[in-house]
Amino acid sequence: MNKKSIAPFVFVGPHLILFLIFILIPTLYGIYASFTQWNLMNDPVWVGMANYKAILFDESSTFHNQFVNGLSNTLIFVGISVPLLIVIPLSVAVALEHKKVRMKGFIQALLYIPGLISISAAALIWLLIFNKQLGITGNLFHSQAAWPATQPYAWIIIFVITVWGGVGGNMIIYRASIAGVSRDLYEAAEMDGAGAGRKFISITLPSIRFPLIFTFVMTTAGAFNVFGQPLMMTDGGPRQTTHVLMMYIRQLAFGHGESIAGMASAMAVLLGLVILVISALQYYVMNRNAH
Repeated sequence: MNKKSIAPFVFVGPHLILFLIFILIPTLYGIYASFTQWNLMNDPVWVGMANYKAILFDESSTFHNQFVNGLSNTLIFVGISVPLLIVIPLSVAVALEHKKVRMKGFIQALLYIPGLISISAAALIWLLIFNKQLGITGNLFHSQAAWPATQPYAWIIIFVITVWGGVGGNMIIYRASIAGVSRDLYEAAEMDGAGAGRKFISITLPSIRFPLIFTFVMTTAGAFNVFGQPLMMTDGGPRQTTHVLMMYIRQLAFGHGESIAGMASAMAVLLGLVILVISALQYYVMNRNAH
């Protein structure tokens, strides 16, 4: 075997090994665990579809109520945060391409830096900002509401920290994609009398459709896995109105008292199926409309 035939395995091999150890094997074992009664200490006991029946069909079950409430709150987060994390970065990326904008690199770095801050540190910063005694909401705007414990303020602070930390990544993808669009297309459109809106719709959007599909699908998948923002900012919110599904999964598997890892695994599998179906539908619809 010569060096050329070995080279691909050298580059791909480490990735495949890490994928097997940290993703594929845990995923398969998690699916198996979802069909068992397991407390992380003793051996799993096979119970078949009992966990799924309790979650999906037994309305008197606590697990059913947790799943419904958690999924509902997760869908609220996805439905509001994903459009914001697509529209705002795209708008900023397009605005930064304007000739009159100065210090583009500085502005881009300023918007990207929040994404590098850990969620725990960011949550502390924003909780101070929204604190009714110490923050600007109380001192500057004279708000007397306890934001983390009052709706709709609890959701608002979650969306604020999500957009603040998530805009930069998508913006950089869009800026790189827009930079690759031929300037000749825009010059030809200007000669035909096209305005900024027409150039954006007829040239920019079709030219970056694949990065747009990628960010849409990946942002949606990430939003379904939301955990840190509602946990750190509101701890589930008033009457668990911001208690998302990942928080219930973590609570069942690693919370206080005896672990219910089998039930938590079943909820995680159902969440994974929801993400898979929605992501596939997004890719199909957007890719079809792009042609």
